[in-house]
Amino acid sequence: MTTTVAKGYPVSTPNKGLKGVIAADSAVCEVDGQEGRLIYRGYDIHELAERSTFEEVCYLLLKGELPTRSQLTAFNRELAQYRRLPVEVLAFLKSLPPDVVPMSALRSAISVAGIYDLQAEETSPEAQSQVALRLIGMMSTIVAAIHRLRQGAEPLEPKLDLGHSANFMYLLNGRVPSADETRAMDLILILHAEHGFNASTFAARVISATLSDWYSVIAGAISALKGPLHGGANTEVIRTLMEIGDVGNVTAYVESVKARKGKFMGFGHAVYQVEDPRARHLKELSRRLGIEKGEPKWYDISAELEGQVKEAIQKNCNVDFYSASLQHYMGIPGELFTCVFAASRIAGWCAHVLEQWQDNKIIRPSSNYTGPEERAYVAIDER
Repeated sequence: MTTTVAKGYPVSTPNKGLKGVIAADSAVCEVDGQEGRLIYRGYDIHELAERSTFEEVCYLLLKGELPTRSQLTAFNRELAQYRRLPVEVLAFLKSLPPDVVPMSALRSAISVAGIYDLQAEETSPEAQSQVALRLIGMMSTIVAAIHRLRQGAEPLEPKLDLGHSANFMYLLNGRVPSADETRAMDLILILHAEHGFNASTFAARVISATLSDWYSVIAGAISALKGPLHGGANTEVIRTLMEIGDVGNVTAYVESVKARKGKFMGFGHAVYQVEDPRARHLKELSRRLGIEKGEPKWYDISAELEGQVKEAIQKNCNVDFYSASLQHYMGIPGELFTCVFAASRIAGWCAHVLEQWQDNKIIRPSSNYTGPEERAYVAIDER
């Protein structure tokens, strides 16, 4: 076989997975894998995690600056108005089988929402900004509705007097959450809101570069996130914790995975060569909620597993590891974890799509052709 490329382009060796390839300039986020730093619009993730709220982070990602108090108040009010689902979307969700895969339901519900949004096809900056807020506002409500319908319960109406994270917890569990539960959700949403050109964000930029509509873009991003190599790692972590069941079983589990040369879920990262800067914040809240719920063993198993795996394979845990036990304490089942991820990452997706549209060029890479040389067509009776 020979290797050729499109005329006018230099011959090069393909980089599988595009690792290390710079695809575009972006002012949204910096991910420094060597130093273990994550920066949203110039702000370190540790400061945002400790001092900010999800609404404030959404404003920052969308508009490029932190809001003033009055700007944040107006933004919160507008976002809250968009949490209520169109009746057509709710009817669609109720028509689904109760055992539907949650991410499939979320992807399809977003497509349905686009059919009934009168601004979906508008291309003015004002309309684009409004639809972005609408998507951020409704995403958590859709996720909660999927969860409750799977449990045989009726979806709830959003509470306008609650912040975004507290409202999300209320919609999921049917009660106003504790301060630690609210803080836990806020932290999960902040830490997962943005992470550079990950697979789902890059998919969103590719689709938006064709000038498709908002809802097609976000449905595509959700489809990319649905894959277990991207958004499903924390679901595997909670399965691991349940399989281990007790701190005393951690050593045997680690030895069994090593013996079969298996993979420890929630460890290592495609970008970070050192500690994932997001992980430490979730670890502490998992410990606190475990005590609050009177069920610290899932944190204890996680902490023991982290220590043993790190010693065994010299890899740090990533953001998915402690988010598993934390979300379990929050009453969120494992099959919903990736949907919660989407309810967070919608902020980053929207920021990147708006950035793409500001200076758009269709994303059309080339490939190295490795098939046969040109050959003559042979009539079917002569083959």
